[in-house]
Order: sequence, then C-alpha cells, then structure tokens
Amino acid sequence: MPPKRTSTSEALAMTQTTIRKLVADSVATALEAQDAMMVNTNNPNRNSGLRRTPIARKCTYEKFMSCQPFYFNGTEGAVGLSRWFKRTETVFSRSNCAKKNKVKFTINTLTEKALFWWNSFAQPIGVKKAYRSPGLNLKDS
Repeated sequence: MPPKRTSTSEALAMTQTTIRKLVADSVATALEAQDAMMVNTNNPNRNSGLRRTPIARKCTYEKFMSCQPFYFNGTEGAVGLSRWFKRTETVFSRSNCAKKNKVKFTINTLTEKALFWWNSFAQPIGVKKAYRSPGLNLKDS
C-alpha cells in the first residue's frame, strides 16, 4: 500500500524543462558573479597581459649526471652500443644538454675498452680537437 501524503498543500510538479531552466539560470548567475569578482580583484589568473616563457636552464655536468646516464665499456657489441646511444640521447633530452657539451659529457660515461679507445683517439690530436671531431657529432635532441 502506498504511503499517505501528510501535506495538504498541492506540490508543484516540476518537469524536466523547468529543472533545466532553473539550472541554466543558476549557472549563468554564478558565472556573472565570478566575472564581476575577477574584474574587481587583482587576480593573476585572468590571463591578461603578456605570457612569460620560462627560461631554459643550462645543462651542467651535475645535471647531466643526475639524469643517470648509462655507462658503456665497449664489450656490449653493436646492440649494446645502439642501446647506449638511445639512452644517452634520452638523457640529453631530459637534461636539456647544449650541443657543445654533448661529446664532453658523454665521454665521461665510457669505461674500460671504450675509454681506452677514446684516450687513444684523443691523445694524438688533443682533447679539444677530439671534442669537435665531425665523426663524434651526436644527434640534436
């Protein structure tokens, strides 16, 4: 058996259209109030004026090493060398490393046979010239 009504007044039946109109009116009123408040206050989130672009920070050796580059010892073969290059390029991207520092920073990740190769390559021509060697240019990240 359905419950009996205890109210003697007639309740207004609200249709879906009436409800939508009430919600739309309430939202419009709230948006107008928000706009008025933003105009009257010094709100930095209004997106007015020039946008400031963050300054890219230089990559230091410490920042490069904090990205935990992988070391290469020269015994991993062609597949290991390819993986090492890809991982090193990822570190360049994360650390925002400048092109002029890529070879210099990367050489510090060489160990054992790979470091021996670098030393035998750089010693006869000098380290500074070896850093600029066209055969050692790494991709720009």
